[in-house]
Amino acid sequence: MKWLLIAFLVGAGLVGVMAGIGALLPQDHTVTRTSLFRQRPQVLWDAIAGPPTWRPDVKSYQTLPSRDGHRTWKEIDSHGNAVTYEAIEELPPVRLITRIADPNLPYGGLWVHEITVMPGGCLLQITEKGEIYNPIYRFVSRFLIGYSSTIDNFLKSLHAKFSEPPN
Repeated sequence: MKWLLIAFLVGAGLVGVMAGIGALLPQDHTVTRTSLFRQRPQVLWDAIAGPPTWRPDVKSYQTLPSRDGHRTWKEIDSHGNAVTYEAIEELPPVRLITRIADPNLPYGGLWVHEITVMPGGCLLQITEKGEIYNPIYRFVSRFLIGYSSTIDNFLKSLHAKFSEPPN
């Protein structure tokens, strides 16, 4: 019983330290990644603006009614977690801005996708302007997961869709 109490106190202490450090971290973060593709801009646009069926982390996708004239959809991951998104700016095949449209999540923010024509293909730049509201989730995102992990996985999956090596 004594060991159980000690384990509980150590666990509670670790959670307290994580929450304290997380509370000191800024709520907002910005991460930018770029990657070259051997595709025409329209082909790349069609992939990133279309259904995310090419992404292995998305197990299902559902189109939702538009909001204020903006396209919305829901993505469900392999753990059953659902996130609703809204395309707040679409300028094919150059610029797409999407935002998390679910106010009940412990995080939010937007992604700016910018496609630039390059010799032999195009450059995709993604900027995440994220917000993490929960201090424990902020700690985990900063120190364990990494702020760029979602963009990095997205780009890796997009390269795999086109059978191109990541760069």
